Amino acid sequence: MAIQAHLVELERKHKILENELHEALVHPSVDDLHICELKRRKLMVKDQIERLRLSADDTVH
Repeated sequence: MAIQAHLVELERKHKILENELHEALVHPSVDDLHICELKRRKLMVKDQIERLRLSADDTVH
């Protein structure tokens, strides 16, 4: 169950970053470097989610 809890936490972080990115894109005063950093962090979390899901599938099968 620890994997499931970690997965839920990562999905929550991904959603928060998605919202932050949306807000940054709406405001023209936000610089491109900040937007790139948000995109990078969001992608890193997404990759962690995928790796965790794959490892969870491997342990189940």
